[in-house]
Amino acid sequence: MPTAPDLSGSTAFITGTTRGIGKAIALALADAGANIVSTGKTVDDTDSDLEGTIHKTAEECEAKGVDAHAIQLNVRDEDEVEAAVEEAIDEFGEIDIVINNASAIQLANVEDLPANRFDLMTDVNVRGTTLVSRAFIPHLKEQDSSWILTNAPPVTTDRSPGKAPYAWSKLGMSFVTLSLATELGGYDVGCNSFWPATAIDTRATRYFGLGTEDDWRTPDVVSDAVLEILKRDPAECTGNAFYDEELLVEAGVEDFSEYNLTEGDPAPTSAQMFDPDYERSY
Repeated sequence: MPTAPDLSGSTAFITGTTRGIGKAIALALADAGANIVSTGKTVDDTDSDLEGTIHKTAEECEAKGVDAHAIQLNVRDEDEVEAAVEEAIDEFGEIDIVINNASAIQLANVEDLPANRFDLMTDVNVRGTTLVSRAFIPHLKEQDSSWILTNAPPVTTDRSPGKAPYAWSKLGMSFVTLSLATELGGYDVGCNSFWPATAIDTRATRYFGLGTEDDWRTPDVVSDAVLEILKRDPAECTGNAFYDEELLVEAGVEDFSEYNLTEGDPAPTSAQMFDPDYERSY
């Protein structure tokens, strides 16, 4: 596996850290020495069949020797976002890594998707990414180098039958992030999206039946790819839509078996969800 960067002295604000990819990213960055602001909606899982809270993630990060701070946050709420950003900056002084990971998902035809579910995905995914990024921009402009990274796919299609509302919301996250690369071009703020080529073993993947364990990789493949981005110079590495596999292959990974849940390499179904013609280049 690639060597992680030294993130000592950095602080990352990550949305959606209770479980899955967001938690994996938080733990990976903590392993690399970054302080962590763990945010999300879940603060109590005692009456839930889903284990994980923002506080538990923060505690696991602290166990790795870094400082961590948990903030309950609904990314749809502008006032909550502004308050969370202010609290994070007050707590750590500087935030130099912002990761938009929180997302809502429901795969359905336009005809079958209730309007309130469309609103939820649009609000969490596109609005949430916009609000969090916007709130941090004045602060990030003041840093010598900083990042806005978003867990969203490349914009490669103008249609996605069977999942159009979800696709619209996820592609919107990338659209906002990559647009910021130009809007912040005069500053050392690297704005990039990242997306798994394969399906990832998460609660959503299992709930929606997106394949079987033969088709999934662990969230660590995504967190390791994020670390690869953070090795780079944000002034030069900006405006990119990365796939995790491609970042890791470039870093020298030839064998992905450590990330796979079963023997055999999963097909790139996550990439093909939004780019049906996607083929591996290695």
